[in-house]
Amino acid sequence: MDKELIDQYRYFLKDSVRLTIDFHLTDQNLGKNPPAIEKPVSEEDTTIDLIPVNELKNIPAVDLVKAIGNRKSHRKFLDQPLTLDELSFLLWATQGVRKRVNEAIAYRTVPSAGCRHSFETYLCVLNVSGLEQGIYRYLPLKHQLLFEHKVDNLGQHLVEASLGQPFFGKAPVSFIWTTIPYRMEWRYDIAAHKVIAIDAGHVCQNLYLACEAINAGTCAVAAYNQKLIDELLRIDGDKEFTIYMAPVGKV
Repeated sequence: MDKELIDQYRYFLKDSVRLTIDFHLTDQNLGKNPPAIEKPVSEEDTTIDLIPVNELKNIPAVDLVKAIGNRKSHRKFLDQPLTLDELSFLLWATQGVRKRVNEAIAYRTVPSAGCRHSFETYLCVLNVSGLEQGIYRYLPLKHQLLFEHKVDNLGQHLVEASLGQPFFGKAPVSFIWTTIPYRMEWRYDIAAHKVIAIDAGHVCQNLYLACEAINAGTCAVAAYNQKLIDELLRIDGDKEFTIYMAPVGKV
C-alpha cells in the first residue's frame, strides 16, 4: 500500500480541513446567489405526476423495529414490476420535500449538511408499470418524474457501467444518485466533499428501509465505471457526476 496516499485519504475522512478554511470567503458569505436546489425543466420536457404520499393506497404500514431488523442487501429480484405507487413512495422516502422554505432551501425526508442537498436522483427504469423503459429524473419540488431519454439495451448498458454486476440488468428500477458539488461548496468550500459522501449514506439507508414496506430489496453499490455511468445519464462528469447506485426489485 502507498502510505502517502493512505494518509491523504484518511485526512479526507477527518474534519481537520475545516480549521484551514476562512468561511468569510465562501461564496455564500461573499453574497453570491445560491445554486438552484433542482435542475431546471423546460416547457418541452415530458413530466409525469407521481402519487402524493398522503394519497398512496397500496403501501402498507411497517414496524420500524422490524424494518431495521430485516434490512439487508438483495442482489436477486423476482421477475415482477414495481407499481407507480411503489416508485412514488420510494422517491418520496429518499428525496421527498416536506416543506419548501424559499428558493434556496427545502426540507426533505433525509438530512443534509446545511440543508444543501447536493443530489439529483436518476432512475434507470426497466420494469415499472405504466412507464416505458428509459432514463428518468426525479423532480422533488413537484413530486414528478422527468423523462430524460431512451436507451436501447438499457439493462446491458447498466451491467457494463456497473463493472459487470448482473443484477442491475434484472432490477425493475435502479436508483442512481448524482451530486452537483457546488450546491455544497457554495457554503462549505473544500469541507463540502466529506459531507456529500455522508449525505449519500442518509439517502440510501432510507431506500433500504422504505423497501421493507413494499416487499422489495436493494443493494447499495459504490463500484462502477464513472465514465460509462455518467455518459449513460448524459451528465458532464465534472459539475455533476454519479456518486452512488442502488437497484430495486421485489424479493
